[in-house]
Amino acid sequence: MNDTTRQLLEIISDFDGEFKGAYNIREDGQCAARESTENIKIESKKDAPGLVIHIKPHTKGEKVYIPACVTKSGIDDLVYNDFYVGEGADVTIVAGCGVHTTGVEEARHNGIHRFILEKDANVLYQEKHIGTGKQEGIRRIDPVTDVELGENSKLTMDTVQLSGVDYTTRTTRGVLGDGARLIIKERIMTDGKEQAKTDFYVELKGENSGVDLMSRSVARDESYQEYHSVIKGMNVCTGHSECDAILVGNGKVSASPQLDAEHPDAALIHEAAIGKIAGEQILKLRTLGLTEEEAEQKIISGFLK
Repeated sequence: MNDTTRQLLEIISDFDGEFKGAYNIREDGQCAARESTENIKIESKKDAPGLVIHIKPHTKGEKVYIPACVTKSGIDDLVYNDFYVGEGADVTIVAGCGVHTTGVEEARHNGIHRFILEKDANVLYQEKHIGTGKQEGIRRIDPVTDVELGENSKLTMDTVQLSGVDYTTRTTRGVLGDGARLIIKERIMTDGKEQAKTDFYVELKGENSGVDLMSRSVARDESYQEYHSVIKGMNVCTGHSECDAILVGNGKVSASPQLDAEHPDAALIHEAAIGKIAGEQILKLRTLGLTEEEAEQKIISGFLK
């Protein structure tokens, strides 16, 4: 691994010199390091760039790390990762992507992930994205996530986009079986002229399935964000979509939550709120000795947490 990869790994996956558990580190489109465990096997795909990860049934308390780093301009990295999670497994998957530019050419990572959870499986998926480098090259990260949740399985996705990503389109599609639950917590920060688009599409096919989509974002300077979600209630189910955004400077946000009820006992709710930081919040923190910039940053940090 080069030094830039190590620095990015510290940010996106809490790397401290080693990973404890199964891992695959991707650097500039190639595998830089890999380790499987007795219960988690990582193999290269045979028909496309990417990985096949098999997690044995009833595996408990283990982690698998799959960070990807692009460390220079002129690289367009595309990877397909498939996760097969066995019945009753309870694991954490730590992903994340860092894109660093060194010149005027674009640097891009596009990770296409597919999650297939069997009955009673439980997965916590953690993902951080960041762009670094002061050169003119555009930094792009365009993740695509496809989810198939089996009976009574649960997937919690905790995703964060930090600063420095010029363009991103985040696409998530899910199909839920009986009693399955999908929870997505998304947090996005954009500044400068960055653009971020989020597109959720979830089908609640199973009886008593449920989804919670929660997006919190801050659009600063001249940046633009777009949020679109579709929840289709196709059985007795519950669905909730919540989008909260703060505008700072000339930031712009467009939010379009959509609900499609195709069953009389589908209980679906959506909420969307866009606004700026209240002046009294800034004033209160300034009376405690903070500058206006410090007060603003404290409010934003608390909001995104």
